[in-house]
Parts: sequence; C-alpha cells; structure tokens
Amino acid sequence: MPFQRFMQMALYEPGLGYYVNGLYKFGAAGDFVTAPERGRLFAAGLAVELDRLGQNLEPEWTLLELGPGSGALARDLLEQLDAPPARYLMLEPSAVLRQVQAETLEALPQSLRRRVAWVDQPPEQSFDGAIVANEVIDALPISRFRKHATGFDELMVTVQSGRFGWSTRPAGGRLLKALVQLEADLAEPLASGYESEICVDLPEWLAAVTRPLGRGKVLVVDYGYPRREYYHPDRSAGTLVCHYRHRAHFDPFVWPGLTDLSAFVDFTAVAEAAQACALDVAGFTTQAGFLLASGVHERIEQAESDFERLKLASEFKQLILPGEMGEKFKVMALTRGAIDDTQAFDWSDQLGRL
Repeated sequence: MPFQRFMQMALYEPGLGYYVNGLYKFGAAGDFVTAPERGRLFAAGLAVELDRLGQNLEPEWTLLELGPGSGALARDLLEQLDAPPARYLMLEPSAVLRQVQAETLEALPQSLRRRVAWVDQPPEQSFDGAIVANEVIDALPISRFRKHATGFDELMVTVQSGRFGWSTRPAGGRLLKALVQLEADLAEPLASGYESEICVDLPEWLAAVTRPLGRGKVLVVDYGYPRREYYHPDRSAGTLVCHYRHRAHFDPFVWPGLTDLSAFVDFTAVAEAAQACALDVAGFTTQAGFLLASGVHERIEQAESDFERLKLASEFKQLILPGEMGEKFKVMALTRGAIDDTQAFDWSDQLGRL
C-alpha cells in the first residue's frame, strides 16, 4: 500500500481514523496543543489582519475556517473581531468534532452563534472574504520516497510477521513527475539514500478549497520550511512526525488511528500551487514576525492585574520564541481580487526565502 493511502486511512477512515474516531485530540487532555488552545493572543493577531481585510470588503463578507479543531479559534475570532463576518463557515466533515466545536461555541452570545454554519465541503457559491487554515496542510496525506543512484523509490507499507513495515517500489506516475520537478528546483541533486516526503495532492486540494473565494485572502499557518530548507542535505530522514499524549515519535505504524501523523509543509509548494489557481502570494513570514507586526503584545501591558499580565506574557513567549512556535511556524497570505494589504508581513518580510 502506498504510504499516502495508509496515512489517509489512519487519519480519516470513517469510525477508525484519528480525526474521526471520537477520541479527544486537542489541549492538555489530548495529544497536542495548537496555538488557539494556548490562549487568545493568537486569534487576536489574526483578528487584526482580518479586520483590515473586512474594511476592504462589503459588510456581508464570509470567513471559511478549514479544519476548525476544537472550535477555540472560531470562538476567539468571533469575540475579538471588530466587525465579525456575516457568515462563519466551519469546514468539518467529522460529526464528533462538530459536536466538540458546537460545545466550545456555546460561550458566545447567540447573535454571534447564529453566524456559524458547518459544511463538509467548500461551498459551491462564490463569496468574498477570507479562508483560514491553521495547522491543516501538515495533515494532508503525503508520499514517502527514497533517492537512489538511478532515480527514486516510493516507500510502501507492507505487513511483516503480523506488523506493519516498510517496503519499496520504483516511483512512477504523478509521484515521479513531482520528484523530478522537485530535484530540478534544488541547488544540487539529492544524495543517494536521502529519504523524505512530498504532498502530490496539494495543488488539487488548494484549488478545491479556494475555488469559491471571489475577492479576499487566504491565511495559511503551519509548521514548515521553504523548499531548499525543507530538502536540505542534513534533513535526510524527512519530517514525518507522530504525536501521542503530547509525546513525539517517528514510527507511523505504532497505534494507527490513535496517533496523529503529520509532516512539515513545503511553503514553496504552497506558493506554486497558489499561483496555479490564480492566487497571489502576498506575504510570508514567521509566526513571531506576524504576531509582532499585529501589535497584540501591547495587550500584555494593558492587563488589569499582575496575574493576567504574567499569563499573557507566558502565552506570548510560547507563540513567538524561536525554541517554541515562533520560528518553526510560518504564516502565508494568498490573495485574489486586488487585495494588496501586506502590513502584517512588513515587520519581517520573508518572501525572498521561497
């Protein structure tokens, strides 16, 4: 079985996959903590950017959130946006996660909850507004590969003595074409024995989720690298990582369906996919650069008590310090329809790294 198929089943197989099996995933009681679960400063930074966008659109603008997780980001955005969208669409196919999200949103006033609707696929009707994808692309199924002296092998999943294990076959089709293009874009060919991964479905996925966006902006937040850093010679084992009860490990065959599988994002590939579906790459920076440009750190000094000030300071450090989320996580803005505001990326513009 191709690893891409294995990862698809391990994460999304109805009733069994990690994201649809009913077990809680987020926060201290789950397997990992995303930025929205750390507090409200992350959403506050996004709200600054989205309010700026909303001023350039009609009041009836729409926000589509992909993979809304626990619903914490939706709750915090709706509370902190000066002019909330007329519609807040949450693309979530899992009935279990929809229930978790609905419970999270119960804290909102009814006037805001009425704006929320769940969808299981991008809307057919075009809208002006924003699409937010926070830690979504890292969970797209990827293909694993190994370079050898005469070409590429695809890493496959087999069963050995009753356990899952690795096997190989010559890479072909879309995967081989993508790998040849990838290597041609690198400063030098990959070394024999080099292993990594690539998301061959990224262009089609991005085209599908952004197709309804008329005029507006896509904000992608995820951990990853520009291509030449992603496929650096020293990163010769790839970036596939597994999480279980807040512990990272690197064996995707341990507890399938109970363990989160993800891979870092090739942001150069995101930029290429965006341009292929008529989106402009308007900004790229680190999460630290994005949040510092938003000015949300000023809220720390405005806190009403020392306890609250210390709490916000701790949260902010987790979001921006290089050893935490600040450098590992990147923010990319994709625009369509003469939306050219890049103020949030001016503090640390890193488009040149792509």
